[in-house]
Amino acid sequence: MSLLLRARPELVALKPYASARRSGYTARIRLDANELPWDETEDARSDALNRYPEPQPELLRERLAALYRVSTERLWIGRGSDEAIDLLLRAFCRAGRDNVLALAPSFGMYRIGATVHDARFRALALDADHDFSLDPTALLALVDDDTKLVFLCSPNNPSGTLFHQHIDALASALAGRALLVVDEAYIEFADAPSACGLIEHHANLAVLRTLSKAHGLAGARIGSLIGREEIVDLVARIAPPYPLPAPSVRAALRALEPAALVRTGERIALLVGERERLRAALAHLPAVRSAWPSAGNFLLLRFADARRAFERLLAHDILVRDFSTQPGLENCLRISIGTPAQNEAVIAALSGACP
Repeated sequence: MSLLLRARPELVALKPYASARRSGYTARIRLDANELPWDETEDARSDALNRYPEPQPELLRERLAALYRVSTERLWIGRGSDEAIDLLLRAFCRAGRDNVLALAPSFGMYRIGATVHDARFRALALDADHDFSLDPTALLALVDDDTKLVFLCSPNNPSGTLFHQHIDALASALAGRALLVVDEAYIEFADAPSACGLIEHHANLAVLRTLSKAHGLAGARIGSLIGREEIVDLVARIAPPYPLPAPSVRAALRALEPAALVRTGERIALLVGERERLRAALAHLPAVRSAWPSAGNFLLLRFADARRAFERLLAHDILVRDFSTQPGLENCLRISIGTPAQNEAVIAALSGACP
């Protein structure tokens, strides 16, 4: 069964906007897109800023496909994972009728996106006392005939929990019913293979990847949706005609050069080591009640008094994320892993070593 039967039929039948860059033609003198003929940046490159960019730059697509070990036909590039989440909700969910499923706590854009599209949002609550472990049976019990998308953030944000051991079974259980969307924003920091390798076996599996985290390009907004061709084609059909700004594409290509990838690998190894060092140091502090294991580039910690810990860090010019208002995360702070010196400052501030 094609998963397109679960998508909105009017969008499956939609003929995409025929932008100038989708015509397939090229020429030295380009007078096809109502652009100004002068480039204010005085840049002679084909991606000068007076010209519309390619909808899906071929070189970037090839390099990302090589990085993620997939074919280019199974990869779509957009403005971070947020855009892919929005487009998937738009493609599959009928307002006021369909529902989507995620975990709680998890990345907040799944809930916000569902609300914006008037799709019902369901969440399986994870228990901090059980290390935020996932019960697949309980998750599947929330699925019904109107469930179109199941979001699984792994490693999960903000808990740092890895759920990849459940992906194969979940995708099988959801076959023909819902698209399982695995958000791998932090997978580079985890000791686990990407779920991209399972797409060959599951037509209802899609994976989100990003250059924002491990590759240090949060400001460039480059994310990828990876899945079977029919899913990628559907998203491309309803996406804006020019999703990728030329400067962001150039930054991404630089980050994917061989030397840059080596440097990225070294930084990932450093951050993973720092994550474990920081967790061990903070876990022994009297003010810390729990310091959960993490497969991301951050730690979730429960304090005796999170507000006091937050203010103490801020007084030392260190800003962290307070999750205390979220259900089940009372007195919890999320601390991103910084440089060794930054992590030392966190330890010193929370241990009272700083004046």
